[in-house]
Amino acid sequence: MALIRSAQLGFILLVATASLLEVSEAKTIVVGGSEGWRFGFNYTDWALQNSPFYINDELVFKYDPPSKTNSGYSVYLLPNLWSYITCDFSKAKILASETRGDGEGFKVELNQWRPYYFASGNKDGYNCKDGLMKLFAVPLPRWKY
Repeated sequence: MALIRSAQLGFILLVATASLLEVSEAKTIVVGGSEGWRFGFNYTDWALQNSPFYINDELVFKYDPPSKTNSGYSVYLLPNLWSYITCDFSKAKILASETRGDGEGFKVELNQWRPYYFASGNKDGYNCKDGLMKLFAVPLPRWKY
């Protein structure tokens, strides 16, 4: 009988606690802020200053289309940390071509708890290697108490 009361009390406590937890609103974050997605900007520093990121947050990659002064940028999802470090695009998935970042930008929802490795793959990885155009994010669960 005492075991049943303890279980009932535990269940009531669990329900009461769960009712206090509420998933908060996801945020929309422009990668690079006012700088956008461009050659020569340090996205590692930017990510450290703008983290943490949370599950269901949306990253927006805004960049200019190719022009005489800009060879064009893109957004790739790299498969792992080693590909990110070495800017190896051999198994990467293109998410957005050179023309998708104009206007409202290209949006990516961080919908899982896992590392996301993004980079610009243009010019055979030059934008990633020398232009610092790479970013990683590990979104966390967000709970509002």
